[in-house]
Amino acid sequence: MKNIIVYINPYHGNTPEVASVLEALHKKHGIAFWGLPKHENLFPATINTITEEELIQIECDCILVFGGDGSILQTKDAALKYNSPILGVNIGKLGFLSETDLTDLEKSLDDLVNKKFLIQSRMLIKAEVWRSSKKIFSILALNDAVIYKSVSPKLIEVKILDHKRHVLTARCDGFVAATPTGSTAYSLAAGGPILTPVMDAIVLTPLNPHILAIRPMVFPAKNKITFRMIDQEHSSMLQVDGVNAIELKEGDEVRITSAKRKVNFIKLSNRTFYQILRNKMHMGRI
Repeated sequence: MKNIIVYINPYHGNTPEVASVLEALHKKHGIAFWGLPKHENLFPATINTITEEELIQIECDCILVFGGDGSILQTKDAALKYNSPILGVNIGKLGFLSETDLTDLEKSLDDLVNKKFLIQSRMLIKAEVWRSSKKIFSILALNDAVIYKSVSPKLIEVKILDHKRHVLTARCDGFVAATPTGSTAYSLAAGGPILTPVMDAIVLTPLNPHILAIRPMVFPAKNKITFRMIDQEHSSMLQVDGVNAIELKEGDEVRITSAKRKVNFIKLSNRTFYQILRNKMHMGRI
């Protein structure tokens, strides 16, 4: 464990504990910490800032993410680009995806150096937008791709197909297409099921459907799910991992498939997924 990429949520950039912990770890283990120039003002002197092209030439052992779940979602592209697993350090609120926090960071890095960890691979989904038979947009999601009515107060009508087979048509606020990782995020809040994060599946959860008969569904990861936008007076929106991605128009199709690549996470502790659910989501508490 010699080279580590560091991402710090700008909102927490002035947290003094981050600088002091990294300085101590650098002196103790001789670890080289690397960051991108756009975050240079957030980093202590311990961290070297270089270009993205230069980072590719360095064999980085992991990406250390200081922030919350949103910060981890933002680093998925870097994890793929530099072929490095993610280790989340929670300095946000919930920190459901984080493996450690500032209090335990020194011990966590000791475990990394001593190779006391596992690699956990998590599935991504690919969302493509097709308009007039042409693909106009493509993006990967670690949590979810959400189709929603945007600023309009009126319901949208969506036709859903599975490999061109009609599944259902619904008038609603939208739909969440979630990975197993994202099944504990927006999808769960909308009434969707919980999947263990190492599964390969796609969760489809409706947002306030107009009839009671429309319920969440789980599809095999190999399936291609198509959302066809019909009968829209106003444009809707595709949101990916909590960020607005592209405006959708009547007749557009959003095609969801599992991505070929996966994002790797570092698993340090013996805490199970169910322990995290009980502790952070209060699952089963009376």
